[in-house]
Amino acid sequence: MEPFVVHKGKVAGLDRANVDTDQIIPKQFLKRIERTGFGKFLFYDWRYLPDGTPNPQFELNRPENEGATILVANENFGCGSSREHAPWALADYGFRAVIAPSFADIFYNNCLKNSLLPIKLSKEDVAYLLKQAQRSDYELTISLEQQVVFDDEGFTSAFDIDPYRKQLLLKGWDEIDLTFVYEPHIVAYEQSRS
Repeated sequence: MEPFVVHKGKVAGLDRANVDTDQIIPKQFLKRIERTGFGKFLFYDWRYLPDGTPNPQFELNRPENEGATILVANENFGCGSSREHAPWALADYGFRAVIAPSFADIFYNNCLKNSLLPIKLSKEDVAYLLKQAQRSDYELTISLEQQVVFDDEGFTSAFDIDPYRKQLLLKGWDEIDLTFVYEPHIVAYEQSRS
């Protein structure tokens, strides 16, 4: 996984509450076994019209959101079924972080396990960010080390994250990578049992 230390990026707003995983990545695209290739199907039913052409009304299809790496949404983002494909699709599309007032618990944990940083901010802060995200040049900086989100215009907001998950993200590790840190101890233990 890619380490997440500090990220500065363009912000896209998705001013919708209760965005479920079926909207994030519809069921018909869950047949892949790799973690890649899901970005083109992200929000498929919203991004595309029935004839397959891009829906110009959908937020992420607007020119000002092209190249965004930080998504700001409303409460209960990622609710619904527990598909790990949802953070895979967001990351494959290019997002490094999702900011919302609240997340579904399983989705939140799936993000952390897949190097996508979910950040809980107050409703007031999210409302401010959604308004700013309407501009084509709006960027945020996220410092995981300092646990703060800020812009170049004076906005700053701190966020909480579990210390264990924070360390894994900072190093770009998952639980398997963490196990390898203890490999010498595991080998020694196994040899002592022989």
